[in-house]
Amino acid sequence: MLQGTMASRDRRMNGQVDLSQFSEEKYAVGQPVPRKEDPVLLRGEGRYSDDLSLPGQAHAVMVRSNAAHGVIRSIDSEAAKAMPGVLAVLTGQDLIDAGLGDMPSGMSFKMRDGGEMPKPVQPILTTDKVRFVGDPVAMVVAETAKQAKDAAEAVFVDIDTLPAVTDAAAAAAAGAPLVHEGTPGNVILDFHHGDSAAVAAAFARAAHVTRVRIRNSRVVVCPMEPRSAIGEYDPGSERWTLRVGSQGVFNMRQLLVGPLKAPVEKIRVLTGNVGGSFGMKSSCYPEYPAILYASRLLGRAVKWTDERGESFLSDSHGRDHDMEQELALDAAGRILALRITGYGNIGAYLSNGTVLQPTGNIVRNSIGVYATPLQEVTAKAMFTNTSPVGPYRGAGRPEGNYYIERLLDTAAREMSIDPVEIRRRNHIQPDALPYKTPAGTTYDSGDFPVILDKALAAADWDGFAVRKKASAERGKLRGRGIGQYLEVTGPPAKEMGGIRFEADGTVTIITGTLDYGQGHASPFAQVLASRLGIPFDKINLLQGDSDELLAGGGTGGSKSLMASGTAIVEGAEKVREAGRKIAAHVLEAAEADIEFEIASGGGQFRIAGTDRSIGIMALAEEIRSGGVSLPDDVPQTLSVSHVAEGPPFAYPNGCHIAEVEVDPETGVTEVVRYHMVNDFGVIVNPMLVEGQAHGGIVQGIGQAFLEHVVYDESGQPMTGSYMDYALPRANDAPMFNFGSHPVPAKTNLLGSKGCGEAGCAGALPSVMNALVDALSMYGIKHIDMPATPLRVWEAIRAKV
Repeated sequence: MLQGTMASRDRRMNGQVDLSQFSEEKYAVGQPVPRKEDPVLLRGEGRYSDDLSLPGQAHAVMVRSNAAHGVIRSIDSEAAKAMPGVLAVLTGQDLIDAGLGDMPSGMSFKMRDGGEMPKPVQPILTTDKVRFVGDPVAMVVAETAKQAKDAAEAVFVDIDTLPAVTDAAAAAAAGAPLVHEGTPGNVILDFHHGDSAAVAAAFARAAHVTRVRIRNSRVVVCPMEPRSAIGEYDPGSERWTLRVGSQGVFNMRQLLVGPLKAPVEKIRVLTGNVGGSFGMKSSCYPEYPAILYASRLLGRAVKWTDERGESFLSDSHGRDHDMEQELALDAAGRILALRITGYGNIGAYLSNGTVLQPTGNIVRNSIGVYATPLQEVTAKAMFTNTSPVGPYRGAGRPEGNYYIERLLDTAAREMSIDPVEIRRRNHIQPDALPYKTPAGTTYDSGDFPVILDKALAAADWDGFAVRKKASAERGKLRGRGIGQYLEVTGPPAKEMGGIRFEADGTVTIITGTLDYGQGHASPFAQVLASRLGIPFDKINLLQGDSDELLAGGGTGGSKSLMASGTAIVEGAEKVREAGRKIAAHVLEAAEADIEFEIASGGGQFRIAGTDRSIGIMALAEEIRSGGVSLPDDVPQTLSVSHVAEGPPFAYPNGCHIAEVEVDPETGVTEVVRYHMVNDFGVIVNPMLVEGQAHGGIVQGIGQAFLEHVVYDESGQPMTGSYMDYALPRANDAPMFNFGSHPVPAKTNLLGSKGCGEAGCAGALPSVMNALVDALSMYGIKHIDMPATPLRVWEAIRAKV
């Protein structure tokens, strides 16, 4: 045993996961195959954006506003320009004079009156007003990063400060400061979904109405790797190259077209390893076109790297909704209608802030697993003098599930119905599928009652009283909570499924999703190996070069495996089609007689009814070495460049059950038990899926108990570093019990449903419902996130 352990360790330390210990069956779909990239990353050999340097590169530092709102009177950069090593100090006007464009302004939606939503112009560097603390007003470029930073501190920006507004509801009030003069009332999108009259009638006849106002707190995204980029311009080819951490190079290239005013074919985006994103790195930030222009101006590459304190200001934030939830129920506790009304804080700009989270994504994700006849969502997306609010792990999906689950728990307590029973009475039953919701979605698959029952059994729901008594004997309050969620994955988008047989005998998958920590290489290789019988260790993955892509939806919305997996499956079929034609020529048989099978030796093209065959890898070698001459009417390669139409929505779902202990003397709350049963459809790699669930749950616990962005009345952030902003640590997380009840999706070729954001969707309601359950002995019906020790202590003291 010791020898085996040491040998395994030595193989890993020498640079590779020893894949010889796995039979081909170990790489099959459904097997927990290790991540291909881990040995490189664990040795510190990953290459993230800040690890890169180009010969002769200069360094950029941004000059940012220290005021939340104000008119720019002047920018004095003369002292900075005279400092050692300084190559340029650029303002927004410099970029405008050079012919650059404005920042992209995101998706367009219709206002509830049918009009177009406003899209205020955002220069790359602001020229007229500053609109949040951190708004970029100038950029210094110098020989070294230290010289650039010193010079940036010498740039004087004269700002006449104006009153600021940081809260979405306050921004909608009469007389509130206007963030953008062309946006009346600060309303970016006045959104409405549903039949108001029908919903009002349902509420009028309801036996019971539950109402809960919920603040979904703002969070800083905090990926492990801050943003960093290198911009480079080649005057010979007139091409721009951006090396940057992103969530998809194909879309990032498109986002740069407007700011650079360049044809898309003149832009190349390269992404290597990415140390986390959670949605934040999906958008184009002002630093990117600014350093690209600086490269053209100076004739050398220009590098910029965020510092952690700066990233608290410059990165998009997450969440920040203020919603009134209402649930109409009949006398038996069955849902008649759901109504949600409120505000979403979008921050100061649309380039890194999006309106979808508090509007359309709330519509699609607040139904959950419950039969809901009617739904109405009315929300205003508001400009404020804060950092833009963009997608953050779920982007409206956890929020929507949190709302309906808090409503159901509250309704159960108000109507004296068991919280399990009220869910059972409202479940969409399996025989009702496909089920069309009032959100316009159609659930294709699932078994929601069984998911709940399995989660209750795993969590020993019936044994809770014993654990609660034991907690009480130690002076602790104990509560339990259910979070039964259903998410709607990201929208369909075209995706590339390129398969390239390389000169060195390997095979490269080319696709436009992008791995920023998920571990795509192994599950994508598992899918391809299962379709073509190519050895797992011969398969590589290429995602991060826009020049190689014909399409790419990027990674987001829990859809990577569905999108890239579908593209790979379809691409593999095209490889088989080409292979049959080529094998027919090589084996001197009719194409109709060629069969493809995956045997113990891998993928084989065989003449039906005979023992004559050629392996797919051997066939690729024959073509590559010139050992076979192919006629013009036969494909000249097995390689394909396929683009798949994106599959429709899928609906990952599950049930999480949390138990918490509360110290009533201090307000400290701990998650002490956590069980989950999830339906992610067909699971390609359960090891990675469970890891994704763990990460999402911990982020959910962080928002529930710890994380909170706070602004003062002038718009100054009070939580600008980890001294004031608490992230979850290892001791904040319990041991997780992970279970699965997969029901294959009918909306994509693999039957998968996505899993990347589900942890958050289950964690927020289960943990907060557990806390409210623990505090219910005091008559506490609701407490908002983050439920810090102070908030919990104050809530208890207010009732005793």
